Amino acid sequence: MSHVKKTREGIRVRLEPEEAALLRALMEQMLTLLGDAPGADDELASLGIAENATTPDDPVLARLFPDAYRDDGEAAGEFRRYTEMGLRDGKREAAGTVLGGLGDPHGQKRTETFLDEKQAQEWLRALNDVRLALGTRLDITEDWYEEAEGMDPRDPRAPMFAAYDWLTMLQESLVRVLW
Repeated sequence: MSHVKKTREGIRVRLEPEEAALLRALMEQMLTLLGDAPGADDELASLGIAENATTPDDPVLARLFPDAYRDDGEAAGEFRRYTEMGLRDGKREAAGTVLGGLGDPHGQKRTETFLDEKQAQEWLRALNDVRLALGTRLDITEDWYEEAEGMDPRDPRAPMFAAYDWLTMLQESLVRVLW
């Protein structure tokens, strides 16, 4: 079972091998999902401006990159044009920080990582992004605990609900040691 604790060396995150493998897989999937920003290959991309950025069709990406102005499509598009590339880069960086903290996937029996406060904040952002992605795919509502409790263990969604629950606990543990 994962364990998060504040120590003199920093914030210690201890994960069992299965937990580290799950977290690694989820972060790798997040990086794949994020891909490049739409319009990232145009001339303005070097300035962080995506000329052709539009609201994503994928509900997960739409959740990770929501429109800033729901009632004004033009303003939302303009905002997205100037911010989406930077937001994607930040999400990639956060996922990369988690992956870097997990170490060698074929290494020790238990993964123990020490994070400074900045790295812990990056972990929180990455965990939140993965939870948003899973929550969107699973259509998580406020009643999700009841749905998960009554779910047949053979339901193909059961492992995803368990992963969501575990990510929630890990994120909450990090929040508690930071504040």
